[in-house]
Amino acid sequence: MTSTDHETTPPGRLTALQAMRGAAAQLAELLGTTPDSVSAVRPAPDGWTADVEVVELERVPDTMTIMATYRVTLDPQGRLMGYERVRRYARGQLDRQR
Repeated sequence: MTSTDHETTPPGRLTALQAMRGAAAQLAELLGTTPDSVSAVRPAPDGWTADVEVVELERVPDTMTIMATYRVTLDPQGRLMGYERVRRYARGQLDRQR
């Protein structure tokens, strides 16, 4: 079974795919920009959280474009409850090994 299978999702709660799409769309409306990608989506006791990657400043070359990760919180029905920027980085930057 996949995370988009409605049989595994409790009634009234979004699937992971629906949460991912809803987080990106609602954040886009608030910020006035199109998200680049969704890098994470996680169920939470009171809904969903998603990390959405957004272009904050276009630069040349593209690897120097400034990106940001926003953490978006949704209730079980997919309504945006809050968001915060948790990281800013150059598009070409790799995460360091820990």
